[in-house]
Amino acid sequence: MNDEQLLRYSRHILLPEIGVEGQEALLASRVLVVGAGGLGSPACMYLAAAGVGTIVLCDDDDVDLTNLQRQILHSEATVGRPKVESGRESLLRLNPLVNVETVHARLEGDALDAQVRIADVVLDCCDNFATRHAINRACAHHRKPLVSGAAIRFDGQVSVFDLRRADSPCYHCLFPEGKDVEEVRCAVMGVFAPLTGIIGATQAAEALKLIVGCGVSLDGRLLLLDGLGMEWRSISLGRDPDCAVCGAD
Repeated sequence: MNDEQLLRYSRHILLPEIGVEGQEALLASRVLVVGAGGLGSPACMYLAAAGVGTIVLCDDDDVDLTNLQRQILHSEATVGRPKVESGRESLLRLNPLVNVETVHARLEGDALDAQVRIADVVLDCCDNFATRHAINRACAHHRKPLVSGAAIRFDGQVSVFDLRRADSPCYHCLFPEGKDVEEVRCAVMGVFAPLTGIIGATQAAEALKLIVGCGVSLDGRLLLLDGLGMEWRSISLGRDPDCAVCGAD
């Protein structure tokens, strides 16, 4: 690290759980963030502020006025522009020392597989089950840790699926693909603005811990937040040995 980096990240370096070695791990890391909306906005901002070396921001959507109530990467000046372009500009204003790559497309198929393969950590900040399951399959295939978050109305959830570990459950273990699970979106149901900040920031915290190798991750646990009562619940998750994605053949 140079003098500017030592000063910028000094409050991290002072933490014995991170120190110089941990900060250097962050500077050398590559994090894939799928979704530049309500969850991706705070998650990316904290990743950039913390000094993650390369952030790959993926989203096929453009900024809409209705996004601005909660998607803090964007502003009125960027309405109508791709979210990944707006997000990249915001992140570089926050920390010009990081590298921000963008993918203005729905990440799927070979493109998704290629991005997951070279990532250190993957953040699922999207809003639909099809993409969530595709991300999970790619992470299971390449044994990459996945940090998953969701927020709707006043309810949020976040978990880590550390697929580097043989005993870790995957997203499919929790929400089997093809099961009768209701898909709800904020465009119809609404979402409390700060809720996305709380969940997205928690995703960033888990990603940073995974990269540095400090603390205890949410692997094997699902955190549920009731934003109206401001109460957290923690549910233990087990790996499904018959899971079609991560189970034994």
